[in-house]
Amino acid sequence: MIDKLEMFIALARERHFGRAAEDCGVTQPTLSAAVKQLEDQLGVMLVRRGSRFQGLTPEGKRVLEWARRIVGDARSMHQEMRAAKHGLSGHMRIAVIPTAMAMVNELTGPFFDKHPNLTFSILSRSSVEILSLLENLEVDAGITYLDNEPLGRVATVPLFTEHYRLVTIEGAPFADRESVTWKEVATLPLCLLTPEMQNRRIINHHLAAAGTNVAPTLESDSMIALFSHVRTGRWASIMPHKAVEIFSGWSEVRSVPITAPEASHSVGLVAAYREPYTPVIAAFLDEARRHARKEGG
Repeated sequence: MIDKLEMFIALARERHFGRAAEDCGVTQPTLSAAVKQLEDQLGVMLVRRGSRFQGLTPEGKRVLEWARRIVGDARSMHQEMRAAKHGLSGHMRIAVIPTAMAMVNELTGPFFDKHPNLTFSILSRSSVEILSLLENLEVDAGITYLDNEPLGRVATVPLFTEHYRLVTIEGAPFADRESVTWKEVATLPLCLLTPEMQNRRIINHHLAAAGTNVAPTLESDSMIALFSHVRTGRWASIMPHKAVEIFSGWSEVRSVPITAPEASHSVGLVAAYREPYTPVIAAFLDEARRHARKEGG
């Protein structure tokens, strides 16, 4: 049953029989047969079929909720038994908004020191993608904004408060200022994150609140790409202070606080709400709480 539910979750996620089968490591006929057997066992139609996947039935959507819960609990059970025998081990997948990438090592470093049998994958994703990945059991945890857009049913641990800076180079307009306003920043040629990123929506909101708006001449989903363009002297950018810190070694870069008003937003760890948590997630949540106390103190 668990294997069939895993395949059904993959089909709902991929919305394509072939891609779902590839993701599960089985042939398409095997996946189709597993979903049909699941329908026969439950006595309801789960998938609208035609020449290709056409969506889930109302019963299928409800079963999907149960499938995620059951598969999540089964994984928790396996991990708990493995942890009881061998300590924390396995592979942890963490999805992170680009602006928080610079601080992930502040969690994973100490956590790895305590549990050296763990391995990690760190994925750069938008806030919307992070919540979807958590819901579909594709990642174990995320780092995202906590206070700007709805999160749904997740456990949260605030990690830091994001403040915003004008990032430019020595000799550029406003580079020697102690602070700048949002309206002043809008007069510069800007490179910013792409619109699907919540950081960009936050910036747009604060610019609009200051009575201005901006049409950036360059967009990217990569903070490294933005910094490299700032260094050319042709562009400036608006970035959180945590993201700026990792590039502080570049002597020509200037970081100027944006005020009038000073804006801030909470960034933290999120995990799908589940009791009990897997041992790895429970320990990682504890690590995040220790980090938050240290930052606050």
